[in-house]
Amino acid sequence: MPKPVFGRAVRAGNLVFLSGVTGKGPDTGTQIKSIFESIKTTLEEVGSSLENVINATVYLTDLEEREKYLNPIWSELFPRNPPTRTTVQVVLAPPDAVEITVVALVPEVRLYTP
Repeated sequence: MPKPVFGRAVRAGNLVFLSGVTGKGPDTGTQIKSIFESIKTTLEEVGSSLENVINATVYLTDLEEREKYLNPIWSELFPRNPPTRTTVQVVLAPPDAVEITVVALVPEVRLYTP
């Protein structure tokens, strides 16, 4: 397998930038859920979480699927204080229907001392 030419996640200070993530599945909704599972795993690996996402860019092959799939899933994942989001219609290599990039905070670790 060829070596990737880009980083999956790059941390700069207390920010982490994730490269575009695509998912698996027969439809856009399934792909979005798969993507966010991957994003969640990557964020946890660097000490962050979905709650710390501050910005996302969503690339959709069909903007009409924003209302059908993206917005309901987004509302579930980010019920309070959702991150900023830009959604753009693009052409992706099939079978990909969506690709998502995110920027998240990596919170300071605070030790509990009684």
